[in-house]
Amino acid sequence: MNVSSQFDVSGFGVVVTGGASGLGLAYGEVLAAHEARVTLIDVDADAVQAQATRLRDQGLDVRGAVADVTDHAALDRAIDGAAEEYGRLDVAFANAGIDSGPGFVAGWAGAERPRVEEGALERYTDERWNRVIDINLNGVFATARAAARHMRPRGYGRIIITTSLAATKVEPVIGSAYIAAKAGARHFMHALALELAADGITANAIAPGFFVTNIGGGHAHNPDLQAAVARDVPMHRVGRPDDVKALALFLASPASGYITGQEIVIDGGWGLGIAD
Repeated sequence: MNVSSQFDVSGFGVVVTGGASGLGLAYGEVLAAHEARVTLIDVDADAVQAQATRLRDQGLDVRGAVADVTDHAALDRAIDGAAEEYGRLDVAFANAGIDSGPGFVAGWAGAERPRVEEGALERYTDERWNRVIDINLNGVFATARAAARHMRPRGYGRIIITTSLAATKVEPVIGSAYIAAKAGARHFMHALALELAADGITANAIAPGFFVTNIGGGHAHNPDLQAAVARDVPMHRVGRPDDVKALALFLASPASGYITGQEIVIDGGWGLGIAD
């Protein structure tokens, strides 16, 4: 067997929510670079169109679509539109997410015990809780549901969910709604894998640890914080979006056909682990 052929995604129809930046953009870039046809979906119209244009200028088959994952009708239209454009939908990355609000990070690295800001729980509003759950969990459900409608008839598909190290390693540095949503998304992925396996559709999750993206208000871009985190991990560096590209290609390709229901933890330095 030519193993490299198992990573062939040329011609695949792909959608990525939260595709205008960070991990979502990295997912879209690597699939498009390997000749998949990619639709980046994001709530930020200017950003998603700018990234789609940039990638098209590189000769890649990328389009942008604007949708808020909390607007399930709009999300359905975006995913249906991609499937109609490509005549197929092979891969869906349910990636869109936001930070947890107050208490996200007050003491991460260098402290004996991480802690949230004092009074963070009391200041955590219903509105903030509901929005974090709505985007980080309900948006995953809506993305998977829309994708499955197109994948089941063809008997093939890959659904990849972005969870978080917070789904398996509960720390007080992560706001409670974020933990609840990411843990819920992890368990939803397990249920999804069981339901869809007989239809030739796999469901897996990528669980990043400390990665430099814009989530959490962009705190991860702080070089002092990066240096502090880097001292505590064996590779002595923090994670970057490019670090997930090979894993995303693997999970999106036929090579991962015998893997489903797995959360693969990539911790920005501690390496890979699989939680089944």
